[in-house]
Amino acid sequence: MQGWRKVFALAALFASFAVVAITASFASAHSTKTSAGTLNIMGFGTGDDVAETRAAIATKAVGGTVNRPSGGFNDQQFLAAVASGNAPDLVYLDRQKVGTYAAKGAFLPLTSCINSQKINMKQYRQAAVNEVTYKGKVYGIPEFYDVRTILIDNDVLDNTHTPISWLNPAKPDKLLAAAKKMTKFDSNGNVARIGFDPKMPEFFPLWAKAYGVDILSKDGLTPHLNDPRAIKALTYTMSLINAQGGWNKFKSFRDTWDFFGKQNQVAVNQVGAWPMEQWYYNVLAGSSPQVHITALQFRNLKNQPINYETGSAWAIPKGAKNVAAACTWMKTMTSTSTWLAAAKNRAAIRKAKNQPYTGISTGNSVADQQIYSQTYTSINKYFDEAVKKVLDVQRFSFGIPASPASAEFQAAWQNAVNRVLSGQQSPKAALDQAQKEAVAAIKKATK
Repeated sequence: MQGWRKVFALAALFASFAVVAITASFASAHSTKTSAGTLNIMGFGTGDDVAETRAAIATKAVGGTVNRPSGGFNDQQFLAAVASGNAPDLVYLDRQKVGTYAAKGAFLPLTSCINSQKINMKQYRQAAVNEVTYKGKVYGIPEFYDVRTILIDNDVLDNTHTPISWLNPAKPDKLLAAAKKMTKFDSNGNVARIGFDPKMPEFFPLWAKAYGVDILSKDGLTPHLNDPRAIKALTYTMSLINAQGGWNKFKSFRDTWDFFGKQNQVAVNQVGAWPMEQWYYNVLAGSSPQVHITALQFRNLKNQPINYETGSAWAIPKGAKNVAAACTWMKTMTSTSTWLAAAKNRAAIRKAKNQPYTGISTGNSVADQQIYSQTYTSINKYFDEAVKKVLDVQRFSFGIPASPASAEFQAAWQNAVNRVLSGQQSPKAALDQAQKEAVAAIKKATK
């Protein structure tokens, strides 16, 4: 519940944004101005080798001092900085937040930046660009890019004699049968292995899309949360969970997994299959490279591959004092050459430590092609095929469009799914309520 309190607190801060802007106009007259040679960034503190390799290149391109305080992007801190007239020059944040800040006038459109720096927007994956585009204007430059495939533990599949063709959302009856076939209970009736985890509530947008509906319109203004197809998708995923012991037993067992350790749920055969982001293949390769896995595309009811993508972005706040340097940083951090340099360094580090390397998934499609052609080396047939599948599914991606009430919209559908999971409401009642909440939030945000 604490997480949702933060979301609602954020909504209240957005509601008062007009007052904040007025306050900022007075406060800025008394603030300490940033020197032309300093770039102040919020949300991008010291990171891993991939982050630091790229940051070193971008810092050189900027040609001045770069200030990167520790910690991720914080909504309250950002709005407070804007209110005091000390907005950072650049922020690094979840792409799904960009539309809300753009609608409130807190971010600058990047038209001038893109033109002056000759940033080729075609190099970025379109789904990611759509996430940072509001009312026809680009407000963010995409960074990382998440890809979701169905990850299968081949040993569970083989031991239960489950056909791999059943693990297809396009065949709901077969997938349900596969979940039941691979699930195992102990002598007390508790879950001892999950057959198929639909990954709820996080992947509800993916399931809704599989059933034929985008939960938000392309312009980010019209929710479709209680569309009959969305209700059907939620009803189906609940049937999967209920067939495997029900939410309480299901979640209790899942919470015991050693997700990042050597005794993870794949290594010890605690799960048959589930949809998961691509970065987990890297986790498995490092912790348990001996596992036998297969990656499958997630498919809709028409048997077409789909991918629900998410990721991060760079954006320039209104009131930034070093816009030119911010634009240079964004361009450099997301360029093909910078990504490739980071990938080569990562591959060299892993090789020196005798650790496997599964590549980097970025929002830059050109960079990805070069990264995998120049830096990826074979791990084993299982991981090699999984990486190929991840690369292939990227072209079938969709994301949640930029919205003036992205935080409230996300809270609406996640709360709805959680109410269904906990047995408080039926899928229809929960999504009807979520629809009303989302409509009201967007209407308020657009006034």
